[in-house]
Amino acid sequence: MAFSAFLRNNSDMTIEIDNNSGFCFGVVNAIKKAEQELEKNNSLFCLGDIVHNEIEVERLKKKGLSTISHADLSNIYQKKILIRAHGEPPSTYELAKKQQLNIIDATCPVVLGLQKKIHAVYEENDKKNTQIVIFGKKGHAEVNGLVGQTENTAIVVEKTEDLAQIDFTKNIFLFSQTTQSVASFNELVRIIQKKIIAPAHFVFNDSICREVSNRIPHIQDFARKHDIIIFVSGKKSSNGKVLFNECKLVNSRIFFVSEIEEVANIFLENVNSVGICGATSTPMWLMETVAREVANQLSNNR
Repeated sequence: MAFSAFLRNNSDMTIEIDNNSGFCFGVVNAIKKAEQELEKNNSLFCLGDIVHNEIEVERLKKKGLSTISHADLSNIYQKKILIRAHGEPPSTYELAKKQQLNIIDATCPVVLGLQKKIHAVYEENDKKNTQIVIFGKKGHAEVNGLVGQTENTAIVVEKTEDLAQIDFTKNIFLFSQTTQSVASFNELVRIIQKKIIAPAHFVFNDSICREVSNRIPHIQDFARKHDIIIFVSGKKSSNGKVLFNECKLVNSRIFFVSEIEEVANIFLENVNSVGICGATSTPMWLMETVAREVANQLSNNR
């Protein structure tokens, strides 16, 4: 049963789940497509973890979803394969065609639109005098897909120190991984604007998904409301790490939980309210399970 909060009958203790936490649209769409196919055929390959949450991946595995790596693609022939929300570079589609794979494409529409923009800039500009820069995490699946739109020539920047890779006498087109911080992106823009050397020009594209970035102010407000915060997320989730740190800025009494068993390590005495929230890759059912475990612990400690 879904719920937004628990309330202990004999005390003022509350356990509240942040209703704005949980899967973003892209992840919901990918999982929906996977489940629809599994209902028909009980078997489906997914290129990489469908979502960066180990428990949700395990749930879908039991339904028949097999996670494979890029190295496995060459050994699979005439099968159905799901492209997850993060998207893929053109080389993946080329190999899939060669292997006669039937693709179920669940690339997030926001990511897909960004891929097309980057590809267009790459094709329409002088490659010798143009640098495409992507603000994002090196090696991240989405970033790999974006870099692939430029035949792997784009420069990936994670932090301001990485700007040393850029030649400021050449034209610069800046894009961002969809889940990056708006404030950090704007800081990069300011630095590049100061460093660019005329007649070179600088064009920046704020490609950050607002469904994700807008969660930061909300989740901080949520974190302020409670004595302690239990943040539920897979260890692989980049978005989870970002949102966890944003919560920690306003509430130092925060605990990162990936497994239900980890709740037992949290000291819940002398606490009036517990807030439970999570990443865009965290299923609501998992946060609800954590809330029930917290309630059980409180009941057992009475």
